[in-house]
Amino acid sequence: MSVFTRRVRGFRLIDVVALGLLVLLIMSVYLAKTMASRERAQIAQVERQISSETARIRLLEAEVAHLEQPARIERLSTAYLEMAPVTVSQETTPDTLAIITLPKVARP
Repeated sequence: MSVFTRRVRGFRLIDVVALGLLVLLIMSVYLAKTMASRERAQIAQVERQISSETARIRLLEAEVAHLEQPARIERLSTAYLEMAPVTVSQETTPDTLAIITLPKVARP
């Protein structure tokens, strides 16, 4: 008796093995499809997070641009720090700059 002609409960052994392999193949395809679907959902979620974060970044960049406006900074420094633009008497020349940067001990 060969493997092709041997019978188990009225079925040939090769038919039983083929049916088992077919069921195994069907289950593996089903599992692969399920895992792919789950990964597709995760990818979609990550893409939504990326677009949300991109919108948030644009909003923060716009806020920074607003906060860094020179006129606004000047107004705030004048109002809260009592700062004013540099006057002519406070300006220095390159020749006197070296004297200012020397320590007090080394000054002439």
